[in-house]
Amino acid sequence: MESWDSFIKKTLDLIGFKDYRVEVKPEEKRGLVFIYEDQELVKEQLPAIVDAMNHLAQMVARKNRQESIFIDINNYRHDRETIIAELARAAAKKAAATKEKISLPNMNSYERRIVHTELAIHPDVRTESVGEGKERYVVIIPIIEEK
Repeated sequence: MESWDSFIKKTLDLIGFKDYRVEVKPEEKRGLVFIYEDQELVKEQLPAIVDAMNHLAQMVARKNRQESIFIDINNYRHDRETIIAELARAAAKKAAATKEKISLPNMNSYERRIVHTELAIHPDVRTESVGEGKERYVVIIPIIEEK
């Protein structure tokens, strides 16, 4: 198989992008892409572009029997991870203060894992995934000390 760097560049060229930068970090299994043109279009379609690029990367890796990398474009995933972690911490604080369960919005498995990981060390709450498929979400449950 060609390198991840050339795969990403070739895919971006086929989409029609010309002004971009690609950084592949194989040791981290990550590819970082920064697209500098058509900012309005890119911003509007960023979630779909990120999902499509990662789907293609997974298919190519599977076909070539190798490990895939995760491709982040214009820091979309990084920014989303930060927002989800902040949401999780705020919801945990509220759950601990009110002693009531807090349900977060539906999330994909990757996003739910961010919440579980973020709150795993939180001493006042525990987390649980509830629901099925696209309706699956995280519930933050306060740990109530028995007296």
